Amino acid sequence: MNEDRSGETAHTDHSSKVRITLRPIGSPLPMGFLGLTVATTGFSGLQLGLIPEDETRIVALAALLVTVPLMALASVFGVLARDPVASTSMGLLGGIWALLAVVKLVADPGTQTTALGLLLLVAGVAALVPIVGALQKLMIAIVMIGSGLRFSLTGLAELTASPAMETLAGAAGLVLALLALYTALALELEDARGHAVLPLFRRGDACLATRHDLGDQVTGLAREAGVRAQL
Repeated sequence: MNEDRSGETAHTDHSSKVRITLRPIGSPLPMGFLGLTVATTGFSGLQLGLIPEDETRIVALAALLVTVPLMALASVFGVLARDPVASTSMGLLGGIWALLAVVKLVADPGTQTTALGLLLLVAGVAALVPIVGALQKLMIAIVMIGSGLRFSLTGLAELTASPAMETLAGAAGLVLALLALYTALALELEDARGHAVLPLFRRGDACLATRHDLGDQVTGLAREAGVRAQL
């Protein structure tokens, strides 16, 4: 605060001194969804009998070395891009696939565990949380619903040791792989061309995300996490 000659207190306007730097980045979501495609396809191959059980560790390593790093990177850049849906969904999915991969690495091939089954059921529910913020990005919401269903069915297969449930989980995993692959391609083309090429079924503000100018894009920036005083 500054005090003028008359003794009255004058408040300094700090808002005029604040500078917020924004750095353009490419969308991290395509690499996250491509990582998802790799993991869910590999585990579906095991569940459907397309990949022999003695190659389980190869599939687990693929998820651990390809999927998890890509999703972790996508989550970090989702935070930097101020996109809570990207950061939360990629971070959550990456952690779940890391858990599944490590368990399959240390367990004997074909082993089914109650603990993993229960954790996957919880993960299936947790995967639905980011959908609240993704309702304006319909394809991303669909992929998250598919991921939640895929984890839940795999959890039930672990708990029940049912071949039919294992087959159902594997089939759901392949459908999820196709959805994730399509979404990754659509997002990649949109980022490269600067406009939608394949439909992502954006709605509301998300539909205008690639059309607004800079002034519109930073509206409300002062209320975002990292700028406001508290999270």
